[in-house]
Amino acid sequence: MSIKIFPTRSFDSASAYSEAYFAELQLARRSIAPEAIDAAARLLLDVIKTDATILSCGNGGSAAISNHLLCDYLKGIRTGTNIRTRVKSLSSSPELITAIANDISFDDIFAYQVTSLGRPGDLLIATSSSGQSPNIVRAIEAAHQHGLKVVAMTGFAGGTASKMADVSLHVASGNYGIVEDIHQSLMHILAQYLRHAHLVNPQDLGVTRF
Repeated sequence: MSIKIFPTRSFDSASAYSEAYFAELQLARRSIAPEAIDAAARLLLDVIKTDATILSCGNGGSAAISNHLLCDYLKGIRTGTNIRTRVKSLSSSPELITAIANDISFDDIFAYQVTSLGRPGDLLIATSSSGQSPNIVRAIEAAHQHGLKVVAMTGFAGGTASKMADVSLHVASGNYGIVEDIHQSLMHILAQYLRHAHLVNPQDLGVTRF
């Protein structure tokens, strides 16, 4: 798959660059399969209904998305609903991550945690712009071996992670910022959709901030 790498030229001003960036962002978000978004929502709903656990992981900017997910899927979804989610970011503890990396392998920093924390019926949300990071691929392998479902948020050409996931939320863009912007949006969209669908008082829509 040939992926356009934005930008392909220089710009005279930041405002001109911003216009091009936002245009590229619109193109990239249209590359996401709508049915994949619905499938991801169904998996999340299954986890919530069965009182299972959502695990998340990512490197770099994707680690920030993984950690932010913890806030929105534990505290955010609970606001105004009867939902009580179990959520854990595997990217959030530098003490644990560096211990695993130092004593075992950096490639195992997430897989090791999956094998300790993951249970059949749980869900792993793995975020990787390239879809090729060895520690992400190993985490997905470990998740499947232990009976977890996997949602992969990827960019570029999708990589191995996109192929291995039960649901692939793939953003066809070669720009890290654009891919990460859309992954962050997808994280918010799914959390807000689930919350709004389970409001105790639906009249709160348009009144209570999320």
